[in-house]
Amino acid sequence: MLRPHLRSATVAVAVCMLALAGCSGGGRSGTDAASGSASSATASAPSSTASAHAVPGGLPRPDHVLVVIFENENEASVIGAAAAPYLTSLAASGATFGDAHGELHPSQPNYLALFSGSTQGVTDDSCPQSFSGPNLGAQLLAAGRTFTGYSEDLPSAGFTGCEAGDYARKHNPWVDFPALPATVNQPYSAFPTDFPALPTVSILVPNLCHDMHDCGVAAGDRWAAGHLSAYASWARTHNSLLAVTFDEDRGSTDNHIATFLVGSMVRSGPSRQRIDHYSLLRTIEDMYGLAPIGKAAGAQPITDVWTTN
Repeated sequence: MLRPHLRSATVAVAVCMLALAGCSGGGRSGTDAASGSASSATASAPSSTASAHAVPGGLPRPDHVLVVIFENENEASVIGAAAAPYLTSLAASGATFGDAHGELHPSQPNYLALFSGSTQGVTDDSCPQSFSGPNLGAQLLAAGRTFTGYSEDLPSAGFTGCEAGDYARKHNPWVDFPALPATVNQPYSAFPTDFPALPTVSILVPNLCHDMHDCGVAAGDRWAAGHLSAYASWARTHNSLLAVTFDEDRGSTDNHIATFLVGSMVRSGPSRQRIDHYSLLRTIEDMYGLAPIGKAAGAQPITDVWTTN
């Protein structure tokens, strides 16, 4: 089950520093029922009632976006596969992309591409990495919105180690940008059950078993059924979006991955648009009026699946 998540007033200060503008903010505190006190980057953001639900170009502006990243499976091994009944049914309820692709092999460059618009010259899974360039988290915070990355089995908020149990830093790109507040780097135990408390944009990375990396498609599908269904149902009626994607396929040159979207603004059915990680990043940036960074600037946003069109 998803567990309570707490806000931290220090992130409001970090937002001000990143935006280079004065602001005031407050926090909310409490106790995680299972893992004690936790905090995350949920600084004050513009009221959803004050935000238009569509932006120029026909894209929606969700109140919340949750991106979930699985690992190392071909599209055909997931969508329509007997081992993945839940993800197949979830994809069928939303917009599916039969022409979605990762950037490189192995894993790490793909996470960096999605988060920062660049593979940052990384071609392997070596750890640690450290970068100072632009990234989605910094963009959102500077714009007065919020971002948190949640990693299953992360030992503690702000942890910067390369491995811990089934957690692997190579699947956690936000920790590679030390200018971000440490509070954006949260364990999955801090993920809120009250979904309106979610940041504007969240990225959720299951552990090495549940992301299909070590334990296969069936294990990842069972995890998805137990951990994504509540948010997916809520998003359909609360101007919010769930994006499910993979970092890479099993090593092909085409790097063909499963990707689909579910939410109140999504028109269900297949999309013929070719997309990659830069396309998804560009789409999120355009939704919130953020300047596209890196190779996202040359990518086309996702355009043909929205009810706002």
